[in-house]
Amino acid sequence: MGKIEDLETINGEGYQLTNLDKAIALARANSVWPLPFATSCCGIEFMATMGSAYDLSRFGMERMSFTPRQADLLIVAGTISKKLGPVLKRVYEQMAEPKWVLSVGACACSGGIFDTYSVLQGIDRIIPVDVYVPGCPPRPEQIIEGVMNIHELVKKESNRRRYSEEYKHLMNSYQIDIDQHGEAK
Repeated sequence: MGKIEDLETINGEGYQLTNLDKAIALARANSVWPLPFATSCCGIEFMATMGSAYDLSRFGMERMSFTPRQADLLIVAGTISKKLGPVLKRVYEQMAEPKWVLSVGACACSGGIFDTYSVLQGIDRIIPVDVYVPGCPPRPEQIIEGVMNIHELVKKESNRRRYSEEYKHLMNSYQIDIDQHGEAK
């Protein structure tokens, strides 16, 4: 990796100075632990993204976390039924802060072709979404671009996002109770 290229820095022979928040954001962006929540064909495309041809581990994501308490990024890929909605919301609430959500595919983004009584018409009705990846199913390149957009978001985000009034208001709009430390109750 070498020098920190994307940050405002003072470079010298053998040293580099920068703001602590920016250094933490860079480290955080390059060590995201995703939790895949894959339910249908978009999940298969996500699996292809993890394979050797596309190799998502190049972006610091080689460790898939299948427990919400150890994940930073929730990747929702596929159709979410209304019965599965509360489960998805519970998984989101169990994730520790800071956390981000990537909605992969037309079904997760907007219900896709399934405009029926049983399919949730977009996961943003129950949890906040940071980046949308459209497509039916989206190509692995699109998923990688969505992940790179998450990385940019992480780099630019304040370390104290969860303490802001805007964040508390957003969580309240999704009926997610948070305590004084910004964690879901």
